Amino acid sequence: MPNEQAELVSHAVGELARRTRFPVAFGGLERDGAIHVTAIHGARTRSIEGLVVQENRGLGGRAFAEKRPRLALDYRTSRTITHDYDRAILGEGISTLFAVPIVVTGTTRGVLYCGSWTQAPVGDVVAEPAFRVARELATELRVRDEVDRRIAMLPSGRPDAALSPAAQEEVRESYAELRSVAAAIEDESLRVRLEQVERRLAALTGAGEGAGGGPEVRLSPRELDVLACAALGATNSEIAHQLDLKETTVKSYLAAAMSKLDASTRHAAVARARRIGILP
Repeated sequence: MPNEQAELVSHAVGELARRTRFPVAFGGLERDGAIHVTAIHGARTRSIEGLVVQENRGLGGRAFAEKRPRLALDYRTSRTITHDYDRAILGEGISTLFAVPIVVTGTTRGVLYCGSWTQAPVGDVVAEPAFRVARELATELRVRDEVDRRIAMLPSGRPDAALSPAAQEEVRESYAELRSVAAAIEDESLRVRLEQVERRLAALTGAGEGAGGGPEVRLSPRELDVLACAALGATNSEIAHQLDLKETTVKSYLAAAMSKLDASTRHAAVARARRIGILP
């Protein structure tokens, strides 16, 4: 899990640099009450490497504690922060520093930074992409937390252990929620990684064991979104509201999924999708 999280942070830091066009970006997650910087992009020196930021200390420590972004337009002269980390930040030559917390279900899990070697104003054009990257990382951390929690609920913690009916239903609800979250994410690479998590969830119920080598069925992402909601008993109107679609569009996706699954009703389509491992 730590390696997976480090990869997520590394990807987010790269996206932060790409989307905001700040020359330096770095960040890390919380461990033992402090932010441990594990990913750096664009630095000219090694002064930021291994940086550990304590809560309420420095710019990132304030963002961490207050759960809101913090900006130092001129870091060297800023009087609103402590200067515990001047050696690292000024050693890199950073003048403007922007820190955005990663907040997951009300808890700060980490901080992302973007910096410039010259004073650079941070308006909406810069701030909004940074907020979006932080939200996307928070979403993926929340999803992975939920998957790990579900796995931990299995007997003996084994993914291949039999699930109780109640646990199966919880997994299915989590899967449908994840499909809804993924549908709203624009970052294609993040969507791909979320799909990997979805497959882990689908595998928890042991679905697919009865596929029997039949013809492979491929549903489009939206057909799968709609079918996952239908599997929980949602009406077309409820599915439309949840996925931000028109009700007629929902009907069209559902009809297409039923056709591909050779099912005459939505219930039959759900049953076959579970049997061949498409749904948990």
